[in-house]
Amino acid sequence: MGRAGTWVRQQAGPEGFSAFIPAPLPPQPPLEFTPELQRIHEEAVHAVGQLEGVTRTMDPERLLYLYVRKEAVLSSQIEGTQSTLSDLLEYEADAVPGTPLDDVREVSRYVAALYHGLGRMERGELPLSLRLIREIHGVLMQAGRGSAQAPGEFRRTQNWIGGTRPGNARFVPPPLYEMLAALDNLERFLHDAYGRTAPILKAGLAHAQFETIHPFLDGNGRVGRLLVSLIFGAERLLTRPFFYFSLYLRENRADYYDALQRIRTHGDWEGWMHFYLVGVEAVACQAADTTLALRRLFEEDQRRVLELGRAAGSALRVYTLLGQRIVLSAPRAATELGLTWPTVNGALQRLAQLGIVREVTGRSRDRLYVYQRQLDLLNAGTTPAAARGG
Repeated sequence: MGRAGTWVRQQAGPEGFSAFIPAPLPPQPPLEFTPELQRIHEEAVHAVGQLEGVTRTMDPERLLYLYVRKEAVLSSQIEGTQSTLSDLLEYEADAVPGTPLDDVREVSRYVAALYHGLGRMERGELPLSLRLIREIHGVLMQAGRGSAQAPGEFRRTQNWIGGTRPGNARFVPPPLYEMLAALDNLERFLHDAYGRTAPILKAGLAHAQFETIHPFLDGNGRVGRLLVSLIFGAERLLTRPFFYFSLYLRENRADYYDALQRIRTHGDWEGWMHFYLVGVEAVACQAADTTLALRRLFEEDQRRVLELGRAAGSALRVYTLLGQRIVLSAPRAATELGLTWPTVNGALQRLAQLGIVREVTGRSRDRLYVYQRQLDLLNAGTTPAAARGG
């Protein structure tokens, strides 16, 4: 068996194909840390540490709400959805005409899947494990595309990537009996059964191995990307996984697939780790910059709201909720805040006069208000056009 695994012929004749059997983690021989790879690893660790420090200056639940949704949109776009962050937020506020419901519901399930995994770990109900990964897959695939592909269950048949059958596929993952052994090794690796692995490296190795195992009939890419966030959370790299790694993968999609394939064809774990660590550093820096920009925005706009005088009390409560939700309707705000509809409506009108919010439906009833400058900060890189160009 080669360093990353071996190709094994599965059947003879014209319909025969070779499946890839991954070698166990951690790689043997171990990762070779050249000065360049060591430098990149240190920069990634430093960037994630800086992100953790910056996010401690803000409400972590607010940031988690925002960044989980950004990651969900980006990861789903890699799979071909056209939903934007605005679509998702409007859907969650009150579904509006024109929202691509099938796509946005798929994105919403990604949000639910990540919250499910984080919640189970934080409450001490389950560690990061094969059982939890199956549960997450079940939440992700419970409806819509892929819902007929055994949600929450590892595959019981051979799958493949690209092509119309294993014989002409771009890549064929391990057959069932080898898949189960590889999954067992992956779970043991996550639990440090073979020795401690630096957390950021662990997430990179586990993501690539999961993508190679491809244990589900559908949804492997999204679950594999969720795994990075879950490992960051389980390893306490971040208080909360304020990390939208899919931004980097989507912008560098061809290089991403090439780096994964070179592990299989050349045992090039170092090349993959170089690609992955550059992405970790870039995304952590971008998330930290966005967090600082959000903090400045909130401080500036809160000061402007406080200058409203007697009307500032209710306006500040609505503004605070708006900062947590970005898109808001008056009825939803009234319910969540325990205020009357006229009070909320008046506060929204004052915020609109200050230029903090804008009404986006043009309707006289069932209006939606958007905290546009906050949305603009979060929207960077999340449009489908950007996805197609990446």
